[in-house]
Amino acid sequence: MTRADLVRLRRARDTMNRDYAQPLDVQALARAALMSPGHFSRSFRAAFGETPYSYLMTRRIERAKALLRRGDLTVTDVCFAVGCSSVGSFSSRFTELVGESPSTYRARTHDPGAAIPACSAKILTRPVRNREVQPGVCS
Repeated sequence: MTRADLVRLRRARDTMNRDYAQPLDVQALARAALMSPGHFSRSFRAAFGETPYSYLMTRRIERAKALLRRGDLTVTDVCFAVGCSSVGSFSSRFTELVGESPSTYRARTHDPGAAIPACSAKILTRPVRNREVQPGVCS
């Protein structure tokens, strides 16, 4: 992979981080990266360890967790606020990444650390797939 490819892939990743609530798809991101959709997906996975769709959904779930902790929005409101168009798909993905449903997550008490700055919260609350090992955790 060339340096220019990495720059374009980072630009696409930055777009997903910034515009996660917008309707983004692989074709549009690939066009922005000046790559075919197939090459973009393969290159993105090679560079960042997950598919573009998986990366985008992880960003959306991170933001959803923050909105659900506030407690003033319904699960449906949060679903649409983070750019998902199906409550069922959102709930399934949320449950897969977080380990509990959005409504259960919203209803439970969150520790005082939930009010930490977003830049720190992003690191601490990043959803982790069941098979991934968290840094600093012995298996």
